[in-house]
Amino acid sequence: MLAILLATIVLHLTDLIILFISTCANAWRTDGVRNYHLWYDCTQKNGEADCSGTSDADWLQAVQALMVLATIFCLISFIFFLCQLFTLVKGGRFFFTAVFQVLASLFVMSGAIIYTVMSPEMKNENDAYGYAFVLAWLAFPLTLISGFIYIVLRKKE
Repeated sequence: MLAILLATIVLHLTDLIILFISTCANAWRTDGVRNYHLWYDCTQKNGEADCSGTSDADWLQAVQALMVLATIFCLISFIFFLCQLFTLVKGGRFFFTAVFQVLASLFVMSGAIIYTVMSPEMKNENDAYGYAFVLAWLAFPLTLISGFIYIVLRKKE
């Protein structure tokens, strides 16, 4: 039981770290010279970065909000898990934790789908999705699996 509990905690912390990095990192899309991010766009000129704010497009603001919500819900889920770990009765399930974790996975999936569909400037053949975008897609199944584990997991003494 201790091994399952530790593996669940490690998976949840991994989810949280991946979500945080994908929300904060400046590499959702890149073309080698320019990096596009949720919060600002940067151009490399002579080894120096020239950054400016992103557009005020509604779809980009939706992605920003969904990624922040996913990170917050994952953090809240972890806090609830730790609280339930000490207060839940024997044989109880971690449903409250699971709800927040599954919602976090749906938020990150929605944000990544919106970014995939709506980023209109991906017309250049040099453009590629960056590591933060890949981490966002990686966070979706990991967070969903973690949520399902919490649904199945029972507290044992």
